[in-house]
Amino acid sequence: MKDRRTFLKQAGLAGLAGFVPLNPFLASNIKADKFVDDESTAQWPDGSRLVVSVSMQFEAGGQPVNAESPFPQNMQKGFTDLPGETWYQYGYKEGIPRMLDNWDKFGIKVTSHMVGSAVLKNPELAKEIVERGHEAAAHGMDWATQYSMPYETEKKFIKDGADAIKKVTGFEPVGYNANWLRRGPNTVEILQELGFKYHIDDLSRDEPFLLKVKGKDFAVVPYTIRCNDIVLIEGKNFSADQFARQVIMEFDQLYKESEKKRRQMSISFHDRIGGTPQMVAAAAEIISYIQKHKGVSFRRKDEIAQMAYEDKNMLRE
Repeated sequence: MKDRRTFLKQAGLAGLAGFVPLNPFLASNIKADKFVDDESTAQWPDGSRLVVSVSMQFEAGGQPVNAESPFPQNMQKGFTDLPGETWYQYGYKEGIPRMLDNWDKFGIKVTSHMVGSAVLKNPELAKEIVERGHEAAAHGMDWATQYSMPYETEKKFIKDGADAIKKVTGFEPVGYNANWLRRGPNTVEILQELGFKYHIDDLSRDEPFLLKVKGKDFAVVPYTIRCNDIVLIEGKNFSADQFARQVIMEFDQLYKESEKKRRQMSISFHDRIGGTPQMVAAAAEIISYIQKHKGVSFRRKDEIAQMAYEDKNMLRE
């Protein structure tokens, strides 16, 4: 398995652009894979018993000045929290590159929710994520609060972020994640108007579902705060061991349930948190454990949304 340096040396970032599908909904023949020998336990159109989806948040570089960090939030007005800046820089200098090698090690593809301004600051890294087979999903232009924006302002905010991703990577985002999931009353309608296919800002289920928005289907691929490094590691001060234990416990329960009903598991890693050495080791432990179980597949969220649209038995609300 190639590591990141070998990948960059042999492939070259510029030369790989032609191999990247611009429309993820045409990127793969999902139904071609079969993961369950006994089809009576298959709950998904691709033959999976349980689907796991990993998020890799690409936010560092797009944060506001003196954004929240592990340091005391007591900076005097007019000064910049320089060590706090380096905490975010770790995300694109070390975190994402380390996670990319880890995903390759286990042969999985993830969804990277990208902040537009972060992509513009580190375009080569954004391109590399896509060129290594991962989905680029939109995450706003910056860290602004969008739920209070007027309709047209929010529409521009979402579009600007998506346009930045497409300009840099050639990948047109079809998925969306609002800052801290806090979408507004107009967000889903705007997303549909802009051509998006799904959003993740929902915690209400452990399976995808479809909404009717202006008479048309729109997919929801639920996110997680239970298996989320920013919540557990930064918010609750879990150790890497505790994080791994909690995620594995969640998997065990969902795997049991998946024998009789459709189940989706989400895991979320942020660039400057999930990309630390101990957290990548924890992720390796988690993925290795999950991959020992029959009928489990790792899917990008655009692939999950595609299955939702194609499945006549998909849950609707």
